[in-house]
Amino acid sequence: MYLVTKWFGTFLYDEKEKIKEFLFPREEKEIAKRLKKIRNNEILSEEKKSVKDLKDIIVNEKRLMDIGKYLPDDPFFKKVKIIPEEYSYSKNLLKNATIINSKKEIDKDLSFHDLQIVQMVNSLDDLIQTSNLLSERIDAWSILPKYKEKIQPLDNVFKSVKNEMKTLERQIETDMSKVAPNMSKLIGPLIGARLISHAGSLEKLAKMPASTIQILGAEKALFRFKKEGGKPPKHGVLFQHPYLSRSPKSLRGKISRIIATKIAIAAKADAFTKRDISEDLIKTINERIMEIKKKKL
Repeated sequence: MYLVTKWFGTFLYDEKEKIKEFLFPREEKEIAKRLKKIRNNEILSEEKKSVKDLKDIIVNEKRLMDIGKYLPDDPFFKKVKIIPEEYSYSKNLLKNATIINSKKEIDKDLSFHDLQIVQMVNSLDDLIQTSNLLSERIDAWSILPKYKEKIQPLDNVFKSVKNEMKTLERQIETDMSKVAPNMSKLIGPLIGARLISHAGSLEKLAKMPASTIQILGAEKALFRFKKEGGKPPKHGVLFQHPYLSRSPKSLRGKISRIIATKIAIAAKADAFTKRDISEDLIKTINERIMEIKKKKL
């Protein structure tokens, strides 16, 4: 007997006629699931049912070697014709199922890239810390007489670290434009990357409420507030944005809430819908900040 699997079902034949058929559900998602399993070299439940309690099964796929004898060059497989339309399966169904799997692969790839962004941000922070330490050492050393010749190796290392920082920043900007374009346009790629780093991934950031996004990066201040009291932090990483750093201290809390609310929307778009909504978000932020500043006057 011969077992043949097509994208729409699995079929069992003897040398003359079909004996059994197990057709897949006529739903894009169900077809997509089975296509993915086939690509991952898994045996389908329909295939197992087809050959249950049977022996001497011949198959033409390596993934089916556990349930049959692998003979891909058997003449039967060349002459058997199984046409999907004869079973009321359209080629559009296959096309849409393939698109579903392609989108999942893209999402998986993007997930990989946002974890790369987390590592790049962490590496950038390490380089910044190293740069600061080297700068302090060079400053302390440079007050001594005849320092230039002896300090040169240290100065070379310092310049190398600064160059690597610039390279890393450029790479973060490039990756962010692909992984989180809405956030990049809204608050800048480096601030967006830091938010993703603090959250752990783009998807985790997208699932956070705006109130949490607002204080990402201020975890120590928040812990201190909960332990000792006083005023809670109004912002964390977001303070790096010019809208906040250049605004009066009395307005920073309100402005950070506005920006955090729109970041929450931008992150969801980047993680799930992939739609470019940055222009609308930027326009809304600008309008809201202008209203706040007018009221203050």
